[in-house]
Order: sequence, then structure tokens, then C-alpha cells
Amino acid sequence: MALPVRRALLALLIFVGLVPGTLVFEPGEPWNETFSLRFAPLKVPSKAERSALLGPFDLVGAWAMQSPYSGFGGYSALVPLPEQRLMAISDSGRILTFSPPGAPQIAPERGTMLPEARRRKFDVDVEAATRDPATGTIWLAREYLNAISRHDPQFRTMVNVQPAAMRDWGDNTGPEALARLTDGRFLVLREGFTGTFEWRRHAALLFPGDPVSGAKPLQFTFDGSTGYSPTDVAQLPDGRVLILMRRLAWPLPLRFAGRILVADPATIRAGGVWRTREVARLEAPLPTDNFEGLAIEPRADGRVTVWLISDKNAAATQRTLLLKLVLDPQRLPRLRQARKKARD
Repeated sequence: MALPVRRALLALLIFVGLVPGTLVFEPGEPWNETFSLRFAPLKVPSKAERSALLGPFDLVGAWAMQSPYSGFGGYSALVPLPEQRLMAISDSGRILTFSPPGAPQIAPERGTMLPEARRRKFDVDVEAATRDPATGTIWLAREYLNAISRHDPQFRTMVNVQPAAMRDWGDNTGPEALARLTDGRFLVLREGFTGTFEWRRHAALLFPGDPVSGAKPLQFTFDGSTGYSPTDVAQLPDGRVLILMRRLAWPLPLRFAGRILVADPATIRAGGVWRTREVARLEAPLPTDNFEGLAIEPRADGRVTVWLISDKNAAATQRTLLLKLVLDPQRLPRLRQARKKARD
């Protein structure tokens, strides 16, 4: 979640006098190094309720992830790993590798993208991640720096670049969604809108190759859901992508609404507007929170498993949620895109 939103919420709390019961952020406690992970099952709504909100998706599992470890939480990125494991990366640069419920269980592991001595906020504000399944190489979108960094699978090395096309994206409204496509191109979506009174469109880039190697991007405009910002993107086996969107629904207590969109990278044109289709709503009675991480795993039956993880923002009223959805991509709508440049 971008810091201007946090600051606005803090200012609002000060304004209303911080009355008992409305404190948002968890009080400071002694650092706890105890590392364990627990999945507390959550109630899943009825099939009719799920279908009304999720359309072609089915929610087959929901959990609140819990740990006594003080470095737990704040997860803004999620990538699939071999052996049905997932890697979550927080906006404080901490890494959690774990086996979700229903997968063969391997003990969870923790780590950091940078040594503790170098972990300053603007260096480690990770908002998205993507991985090359062939080599294990990982790329991170880092919002404060408007940068993309490349890491080996163990995060022992890092190469960083600040693309000129992202220079004016703002300190806290920068790259929020990142995906390496199967053809080697990289898709990057900006969190912030393209203008003060704009509520749908976001700057976006499509790199023809590895951004860290100096590839020059194609620039275009991403047209999303009104009032929502992209928080993650991942590619389906058929080449299309799912885009996770989020907005703050109510500041006290912190409440969020989400959307899932589908789009086809084949329809991206330089200077054009990339059209999308909204295919799912993440609202009550579904378990909801600040969903920022999205991962897709192909299944043997032709469907895919879609994982969502939330960033609890160190807030007492929020949770780290993990949702498991199942999708048949053939049920998603197909989109067509006019091959003309945007006039606006």
C-alpha cells in the first residue's frame, strides 16, 4: 500500500482524536525472532454468493496466515515456485517461502532481499515480483526508487536499474505490478493514475527483454476499473494476463475492495490504450483485505490455481489472508483491441 494513503489515514486519526477503539496501527512490541507459520481456515460463502462475485472463478479455500515472528506480514508480491511452494515478498524486503494448505508440506523459510544493514525503506519497498521458471532468476519492482532489480534464486546478487520511462512515476505511486511474460517480455503497471482527476488510467510499459539489461520499453496506457489501482499481474497459460486491482473502501476501520481483470498483451500498442475486462469482484461476504499479491499455477486438468495474498500494513484491524481460487481460462471473455493510438 502506498505511503501517502497511510499518511492520510494517520492524519485522519489525529484529526478525530484517536478515540479508543479506532487505533489503526499495531503498538510497538519487543522484536520476536520466533519463526513459525500457521494457516487458520476461514469461512467460505455459499456457492451462489461466490458465483455472484467471482464469476468464472471458484473460491476453494481461504486462510488467515499467522506467525509470532515480528518480520511477518506486509506481503506485496507473490510468485509460484517448484514443488507447489509460494514465495511472498514484503514491502520491507523480507521473504517468506512456504507450502500452502493442500500442497506437499515443506518447512517454511524466511530471508531478506538485502542484508539487514542495508535495509532502508526506500531500498526495499518491494511491490511486485516475477520469476523465470527456467533459471529461477527473480525480478522485483521497487516503488520508492522507481526501479527494477534482478536477483539470483538465493538473493545473493542484485543488479538494479531505474528506467528513464519510470522516472516521473512518483515516490509512492510507481511500479506496483510486474510480470515476465513467457516470450521474455516484461510488463510493468504504475499504481498512480495518469492525472489528478483521472480514476481509470495508469501509465504502463512493455519491455522487449530484460529491463535490467537496458531494454527500451514500449509506452502505453492501462485502462482499469474506475477508482482501483493495479497491485499485481500474472500470465495465464494461454498468454493472457490476470490483473489484481485494489482500492481503499473505508478508512476507519481499514477496509478494502478488490477486482480481477483479464487482458491480452497481444493487443498492446505503442501510445495506445490497453483495454481490459473486469471478471471478478473481491468484496464481502468473501474474506477481503488489502490484496496485493497474485500467483498462477497451471493444473493437470487444464484449469489454473490462482493464489491471492494480502498486505496487512501493520494494522491491528487487518490480516494476512491467503485465498485459493480455481479458474478455467476458457470461461474468460476474449477481448479485441483497436490498432490506433490513443488521442488522449
